[in-house]
Amino acid sequence: MQLSRDKIKRNAVAFSKHWQDENKWNEKSFGQSFLRDFLAVFGIDAIDRGQYEKRTGDGFADYLLPKRIAIEMKSHGKSLADAYEQLLDYVLPLPADEMPELLMVCDFENIILHHRTEITKIRYKPIEFKTKDLLNYVDHFHTIAGLETHYEFDEQFEVNVLAAEKMANLHDDLQRHGYEGHDLEIYLVRLLFCLFAEDTGIFPQDTFLSYVKNSKEDGSDLSGRIVRLFEVLSVPDETRARRTLLSPELKEFRYINGRLFEDRLPSADFDAKMRLTLIDCCKFDWSKISPAIFGAMFQGVMDKNIRRALGAHYTSEENILKLVDPLFMDDLRVELKRVRTDEKRLDKFHEKISQLKFLDPACGCGNFLMIAYRELRKLEIEILRIKKNRQKVLDISVLLKVSIKQFYGIEIEDFPCEVARVSLWLMDHLMNLQASKELGQYFVRLPLTKEGATIVHGNALQIDWEDVVPKEELSYILGNPPYVGYSFQSERQKADILSIYLDANGKPLKTAGKIDYVAAWYYKAAKYITGTQIRVAFVSTNSITEGEQVAAVWKPLFEMFGVHIEFAYRTFKWTNEAKGKAAVHCVIISFSQQNRKEIVIYDSEEKIVANSINPYLIDAPNVFVESRKTPLCNVPEMITGNRPADGGHLIIEDTDLPAFLIADPSSEKYIRRFMGGTEFINNQKRWCLWLVGVPAFELRQMPEVMKRIAACKRDRENAPDAGRRKLAKTPTLF
Repeated sequence: MQLSRDKIKRNAVAFSKHWQDENKWNEKSFGQSFLRDFLAVFGIDAIDRGQYEKRTGDGFADYLLPKRIAIEMKSHGKSLADAYEQLLDYVLPLPADEMPELLMVCDFENIILHHRTEITKIRYKPIEFKTKDLLNYVDHFHTIAGLETHYEFDEQFEVNVLAAEKMANLHDDLQRHGYEGHDLEIYLVRLLFCLFAEDTGIFPQDTFLSYVKNSKEDGSDLSGRIVRLFEVLSVPDETRARRTLLSPELKEFRYINGRLFEDRLPSADFDAKMRLTLIDCCKFDWSKISPAIFGAMFQGVMDKNIRRALGAHYTSEENILKLVDPLFMDDLRVELKRVRTDEKRLDKFHEKISQLKFLDPACGCGNFLMIAYRELRKLEIEILRIKKNRQKVLDISVLLKVSIKQFYGIEIEDFPCEVARVSLWLMDHLMNLQASKELGQYFVRLPLTKEGATIVHGNALQIDWEDVVPKEELSYILGNPPYVGYSFQSERQKADILSIYLDANGKPLKTAGKIDYVAAWYYKAAKYITGTQIRVAFVSTNSITEGEQVAAVWKPLFEMFGVHIEFAYRTFKWTNEAKGKAAVHCVIISFSQQNRKEIVIYDSEEKIVANSINPYLIDAPNVFVESRKTPLCNVPEMITGNRPADGGHLIIEDTDLPAFLIADPSSEKYIRRFMGGTEFINNQKRWCLWLVGVPAFELRQMPEVMKRIAACKRDRENAPDAGRRKLAKTPTLF
């Protein structure tokens, strides 16, 4: 009998728990018992279905289930590479109709699984994992479990990108058929949930895939089937019990709730191509897909122009961890090491992390909140691992204290709000599965509750953050606010900045109109944390740490709110998994009102312990380089810099100079180096015709120069302002 996905996972947890002490097992005494229990995880009776010590070629394979799997056991510490070569020798002489799909070698602690095509050097790579981690790898044994084949990829990056692109294609197809706006966004979120649910044990294995495949090949009835499924997912169990005519395939799907499926959506039309796209999406193993996929998917389906206007740039996990670890996880890990041997202090520490609260005031699809939650749950699992020997509680839900209720977000766009809520639910489910494996008890938190993470839909610069979470309850602010340079800001965004960057009298600061949009989050966070121990860390473009913006952005924060920079990542190149990803150079800056013991600058792979970090991200005092109208010392005052009004006709580019001199060699003595701000900063060579005092008869002997003078005169004569038109009388003057 084929087992359900839930049953296989429960069996895997029990198996790993029983065989966790690998050092006391050996092949001779316990090999067959191990194999019997292992195959039973997948509903296979080892004796009825296969054969121990199967003679093949010149030796005996420890176990053979024809067509399905061949297994070679070794005592702990023996070479599994040698075991694989030995197993190959055993199976290669087998008849073609008995050749197993899977080859497995194991030393009780480690399992290495080879797909059959590895024998013929096709792209599949061996899959290696610990026996205690079997729960995470049961899908790789789809052949013996009778499960649907899933796509396998050599690189996690590849599967993330491909899955995002598949979802983006489905979005585009639905949109082309007239399904758009808010309905389309919610529809995609629901499909995304179903894809993850199928591969993480919420739905039985391949239930959703089978449901889609059971539709007509032309896709004509898929729309109605999905509408019906969404309806059933919102029906509580007690109500379902009275629906005696509910089809068997729909009874396979459990009640979800959590507001996700409660509103009825209009049907979305499918054709044959769209049906196949959805089937392709089902064939990815979504339990292995990085949470960053949500952001990548969102960015993949958004219009590029909208994306630029919103400043929506999504981070990879690597970049998120650059912020999360030094902001709070590194300190918590150190604290755990201090208290791990003291039962009372460990309990107190566990309670402490369950009370921490986090706010992302520009949360997008929730990637920062997801990764922060995952890391905190990993720490909790480590605590429970330490406690395991003294815990006698049978209900795992009593032991798990860290919750998505500790996480808050604000997002201006509706679609990512929905994605953030769902993604945090799914991350909670994945971490519950991880806890199940560690504690030896299968646990899921279903149906979903409405009291999940608090994700508020609105403009974070116009919302009072204390209405989202009171600051006396909050521990950390983190995130990746939108990057929009002041030249690209919309009128609304400019108004947002002016409403936030206020002086002590409540009036907009004079420099507020010349700073990046992201700065408004820095100001609002600095004001919000006044009088608290809240720590803040944001990913930003490096522009707020360079040039004239530094004083404009940071001086009010230091002088009005007394913040200190605690750690910073100097400029690093942006990387993420989204299609058409943003080309941005970023910094990470953390600040608070507290004086930290260790202040750190991260520069590439180097960690620099600093005395003080100024807004230029240098270990130096807070000195600001500001623009001024008067000189610092006794020198002539600058009235204006180079401001040519020649239409570019008296300027010669460096690449054009040789040809110009060949055409008009007598002009060489009147050519001077032209140097403005751009040329100085970029070390760029440019030249100009400096014709002050040159007699008219001499000018007439230089035809190329005369062409330039005539062009300059025409440009000035046609200028819109009268002042510049007057300069047409002196076209030789630069």
